[in-house]
Amino acid sequence: MEVVKIRPRGYCHGVVEAIRALRQAAAERPGEEVAMLGHLVHNEHVTREFAELGVRLVDAPSRLAALDQVETGTIVLTAHGVSPEVRERALAKGLKVVDATCSDVVRTHELVRSLCADGYTVIYLGRRGHPEPEGVLGEAPESIHLVESVEEVDHLELESDKLAVTTQTTLSMWDTGAIIERLRQRFPQIEVHNEICLATQERQQAAVEAAASCDLVIVVGSSRSSNTQRLVQVVADLAHRPAHLVDSAADLRPEWFRGMHRVGVTSGASTPSQITREVITTLEAMDPEPAALPA
Repeated sequence: MEVVKIRPRGYCHGVVEAIRALRQAAAERPGEEVAMLGHLVHNEHVTREFAELGVRLVDAPSRLAALDQVETGTIVLTAHGVSPEVRERALAKGLKVVDATCSDVVRTHELVRSLCADGYTVIYLGRRGHPEPEGVLGEAPESIHLVESVEEVDHLELESDKLAVTTQTTLSMWDTGAIIERLRQRFPQIEVHNEICLATQERQQAAVEAAASCDLVIVVGSSRSSNTQRLVQVVADLAHRPAHLVDSAADLRPEWFRGMHRVGVTSGASTPSQITREVITTLEAMDPEPAALPA
């Protein structure tokens, strides 16, 4: 099997920073309780690695609910960021706080705070249930509207003349562009602040371009990861190639490769490189079966 190793792929700078922060926290506090307030990054391999170091995962439907499960020790704020209320409550409980928020997400929080302080109503493009929007909306819940689709734009009823739009950092570039275009049609005065991070954009663009010369694409990563899911989506929607999400080489299915000879491989921004290497090695060793002939 010919394997096209799509680059860039794998860890982004925010994930590297978050993992470094948690490793340091665990090393500096032997014997102390260290807890991740939610998944540090959305990858089970990373979560298991830190469990082996004694770091406890505290997961719940919201970061505030997770915080209720921690009474002592150190909490690590994940790469996705948290609301001001979570920070304040953690400090009020006397917890030590290690902040592993991605610097790109920090910038979005700062932008939203500034806009709301200046009297703007903010439309935030993001995925419901994802921790990144949860944290950003917590900056000024009375002034921010969460939107997921073009259809939701048409249902917005906004009276403010000062409108701005910003985004979750891990969305599809193309979906986001379509939503922003519809917002501009409905609200010509709106200020646009596209905060999709550079790492997300580069990985999506590379995947779409490489997929054009492949029979199919394998995306390595977790189904919990927004940026990983978007890689699958853009390959299918923009390059019109089959795309399969796998957590590891064990998830590869021989039937996917029947009649396929050139397979692209990319991975989400929170996927450890050794997991992707194992997938590539497994694919390179495959001898694809010929496509079935019509009866």
